[in-house]
Amino acid sequence: MSYVKHIRSMIGHQLLLLAGANVIILDKHQHVLLQLRTDGSWGLPGGLLEPGESLEQTAIREVKEETNIDIHELHHLNVFSGPEYTFTLKNKDVINVITSLYYSADWSGEIINDPEEGQALEFFSLNNLPDTMDDEYLHYLRYYLERKC
Repeated sequence: MSYVKHIRSMIGHQLLLLAGANVIILDKHQHVLLQLRTDGSWGLPGGLLEPGESLEQTAIREVKEETNIDIHELHHLNVFSGPEYTFTLKNKDVINVITSLYYSADWSGEIINDPEEGQALEFFSLNNLPDTMDDEYLHYLRYYLERKC
């Protein structure tokens, strides 16, 4: 049982403070790799910190699990936290997330979607993103564009 599931089994749907990481993965054309989530929205690869991990380790592990690629160089962009990062999930779980955002253009491997993690993986131009992106991920990409391009 994962750490979060274990804690949820004790506290039910009450507010849970979580830390995690997302990664903006760029190809040679500066297109961003997005994951079509199981709910039909597009987002960045990433996930939650496990006990004993650094946020960098979380980012690298989650990218590997979700995309099958290996990150060789990871650049930290920012940490996002606050009341605007409090969400109520479809199952009624309430979470407040602290997210460390990274980007990488130095990666290797064959991109393979894990169907347990999402429906598809696809590169998109930063000027032509899908309409069904969560606001959270759009915010992260805007932050990147304002500082890196």
